[in-house]
Amino acid sequence: MNEAVSHTGVWGLAAIMIVIASWVFYRYLAPRTWREWAGAGLVQAFIIALYAEMYGFPLTIYLMVRFFGLDRAHLDANLWSTMLGVGELGMMISMVLGYVLLFVGIGLFAQGWRELYRAQKERRLATGGLYAFVRHPQYTGLFVGLFGEGVVHWPTIFSVALFPVIVLVYWLLARREEQRVLQEFGDAYRTYMQRVPMFIPRSGQWGQFVERSSAGASERDAPRP
Repeated sequence: MNEAVSHTGVWGLAAIMIVIASWVFYRYLAPRTWREWAGAGLVQAFIIALYAEMYGFPLTIYLMVRFFGLDRAHLDANLWSTMLGVGELGMMISMVLGYVLLFVGIGLFAQGWRELYRAQKERRLATGGLYAFVRHPQYTGLFVGLFGEGVVHWPTIFSVALFPVIVLVYWLLARREEQRVLQEFGDAYRTYMQRVPMFIPRSGQWGQFVERSSAGASERDAPRP
């Protein structure tokens, strides 16, 4: 393969995006225990690998060409664009869809953090706002954002492989967190667990869930039937 891959080699932009994405992540989900640091390390690796390929060196494309015979008249660093053979149009479609999911995820992530912070400050359970739809809206936002950016927008070998591992690690973290909350709030939280799903809103509630991700959403809001 002698053709240069477009949209690569911009290492300065890659570094900037890694710093920005890492700051947002640690700003709203600061690790405390070693298990949380382990999960954060996976997300950090995801971020670095994703933007290093997106703007730096397209390792996934080179490996696909070398070992699977993937070859097109026009090679692009974006995997969807190259595999589907639709050039810039494919990259634009995946970019728009991916960024929509990314910004929805960031909104859920940030608003879930705010609601939890208020509840912890007042020494009460967080059960309103986003917490009326799922028990861990921060993690739901994290999953939506990572899926949008690392699978829909710019899939790479590392981002696609790490995504299910990240989901598993944070599922285990959520289970441990719930055990601690059960010790503190007992039956009140047990009843809440039976009523509200862990990560995925019930059928027909996604629209309300995303709508409540705005910073102005009320903590006391409950899902409409």
